[in-house]
Amino acid sequence: MAGRTVVGSAALADLVRPASAPDQVGGHRVLPVVPELTGLLPNRGLRRGSTIAVAAGQPQRSGGTSLMLALLAEASRSGSWCAVVGVPTFGAGAAAELGIALDRLALVPNPGPEWATVVAALIDGVDVVVTAVPATVSASVATRLAARARQRGSVLVPYGRWDGADVTLQVVRGVWEGLGAGRGRLRRREVTVSARGRGAAARPKEIKVWLPGDGLTRVIPRPKPSAVGRSTASLALVGRE
Repeated sequence: MAGRTVVGSAALADLVRPASAPDQVGGHRVLPVVPELTGLLPNRGLRRGSTIAVAAGQPQRSGGTSLMLALLAEASRSGSWCAVVGVPTFGAGAAAELGIALDRLALVPNPGPEWATVVAALIDGVDVVVTAVPATVSASVATRLAARARQRGSVLVPYGRWDGADVTLQVVRGVWEGLGAGRGRLRRREVTVSARGRGAAARPKEIKVWLPGDGLTRVIPRPKPSAVGRSTASLALVGRE
């Protein structure tokens, strides 16, 4: 199944009603993420009612989509409903490979001028709502949607520029692996992901991971000299003042 593509207000209402039904993770205040990303989030997961932005970065194809998929994967595997709005190039196959349950995934590729209405309706009944941010979105609309997510206990994940998010994640550097001397296949990408935010997330952090990894996102070990001159592996997790 390639996810539920939602077209029209009636289809949206039919989707939100079953998605609103209690599920095995419905009572949890923090939805899980893959272990490698927990260190970037103040609650070590997706806290219900929060806004976790994924910056698209420059250029746009900078790993943000892979990061967004990795952010959804564990919550989806654990039983949460997810929705992706305004991303017509979203790859259901790539989502399934990362473990996202397509039977609990709603896709609204082209919400049109009613973008804010569509996102608000999904917030009412879906656990995690990812949405591409239109260039024309106003600060007042963004504030209202974030407030609605807090009230409804949904996690809002804007994909693009979004001022005032609790946490903003961004791929700041990336190097592909797999190509040799003019031949080979791109297999995975070593990326550095930064996190910044407010409150408990006010201190910036960085971590290096593979996106995608060998079936999962994986933290990249880096050598660290020991007291006797040997190298030991440690996680590339950096907190910056």
